[in-house]
Amino acid sequence: MTETQSTPNTAVAAETVDVLVVGSGIAGCAAALAAAREGAEVLLLTKATKPDDASTDWAQGGISTTRGDPAALTKDIIAASDGTADPDAVDVLVEHADAAVEDVLIDTLDIGFDETDSGEFDYAREAAHSENRILHVDAATGTHILRPFLNHVDDHEKIEVRQDTAALELITHEGRVHGVVTDEAPGGHPIYAGTTILATGGIGALYSRSTNPDDATGDGIAMAALAGADVADLEYVQFHPTAYDCEARSASKRSGGAAKQDTFLLSEALRGEGALLRNADGERFMPDYHSDAELAPRDVVARSVETEREATGEVVLDVSPLEFDAEFPTIAAKCRDRGIEGDKIPVAPCEHFLCGGIAVDDRGRTSLDRLYAVGECARTGVHGANRLASTSLLEGLVWGLRAGEDAAGAGADSDPDPTAVDAPDLLNRDPDLPERFAAEKFARLQRTMDEYLGLERDPEEVARAGAVLRRLKGEVDAYIRTRTARDLYELRNASVVALLIARAASENTESLGCHHVVGDESALEQMADD
Repeated sequence: MTETQSTPNTAVAAETVDVLVVGSGIAGCAAALAAAREGAEVLLLTKATKPDDASTDWAQGGISTTRGDPAALTKDIIAASDGTADPDAVDVLVEHADAAVEDVLIDTLDIGFDETDSGEFDYAREAAHSENRILHVDAATGTHILRPFLNHVDDHEKIEVRQDTAALELITHEGRVHGVVTDEAPGGHPIYAGTTILATGGIGALYSRSTNPDDATGDGIAMAALAGADVADLEYVQFHPTAYDCEARSASKRSGGAAKQDTFLLSEALRGEGALLRNADGERFMPDYHSDAELAPRDVVARSVETEREATGEVVLDVSPLEFDAEFPTIAAKCRDRGIEGDKIPVAPCEHFLCGGIAVDDRGRTSLDRLYAVGECARTGVHGANRLASTSLLEGLVWGLRAGEDAAGAGADSDPDPTAVDAPDLLNRDPDLPERFAAEKFARLQRTMDEYLGLERDPEEVARAGAVLRRLKGEVDAYIRTRTARDLYELRNASVVALLIARAASENTESLGCHHVVGDESALEQMADD
């Protein structure tokens, strides 16, 4: 897999590989597995050093199937998207859903999905689903999928998994991607690939409250956008309505940075089984906001929860209708660990999922030759303006398999072999920055996103956010030219994606799904003119 090649600048020990995958969640693992099945030599790079550094490991609810009624699932996906999902993309997801789940999760990995007493799958229901069709393991499905998947991939003779390795830049030449430069050497380490698949996850680190791991800094989206790839739908940032709400603060992994709340997800499966939302007066309020009450689409529930929190001071999830400890032992244990007594759990919305990302086709191909994107960093069109619950793992699995298979054949008629070209010249000559530099900039970025690009967007505030983020990106760019520290590149990537979100939000004056525009008519008209 490694050989010395002569590049246009100098002779370097440059690694080469058929297919390079960046990211180790379900999408990255699926892409690596599919490419290896086609006979390709695969290198999978991940910043993670343990499974729970990947977003997949944090997924609670489960993975959707069609349960024999693809038309019903298609209808639910499009309805949850506020009518904006791409019908062709939804057809691809639904058509391949059951086969992908059976092939990989059941036949290959033998995932022990929960069963009823009679030995049948215990299908769950979540918000905006019209029926019970979700496979799950307790309320920790992501963990139970990702860990055996990583073990399987790591044991595959054609796949090398390299942990604690960050991709810093894409290597590009004349519209084609030739691999990445990693942080494995002070001035960057080039890895040349026939095809490159980005599976870098989401953007949760851009917000102070998120259900994502701390290293979800939008790396793939930023690298692709900076290389000239098309992006789409970045204004559609989904907020989950029921994350644990605690005033106690815990230190972020970025020492000295923005303090992140002690947040964990309270799965929609709780509401699917009968849990109710109540305000501080004890009143159940969701029937006043939507005919589906607690099982309305996520964007509707999230805004309703926030409205009631502001009006009454608190919202709780009432789990008294459930056998909470027996049915959801993992979540119940997390509550006990935090001293929550009784059956009323305080909740608040927090950032959960990016519905947009790098624009891709039905095989995960981007607008740049030999570059693919899968999982949360990709915009397939399936989610539109709002994602249906338990479709993210499914989308990552289906598109990961399709992209990996396609990438193994280069997805083109031309030579698929890796080619050494000029790699970006990453300088590392200036002294290290002060310890708190990146952390303090991250705190400023998070405050801006929290305040101006959250559940509701006011045009004037979006414009203000754009100005702040442009200044921040300029400051980061000035330092990154001569330093290759990972936290600095993560900050660069986060500032790029934050600015893209602000730009997309400013260009879309229509309230759809996750993007809810407020403000007076004159401000909206000015936003449209700008």
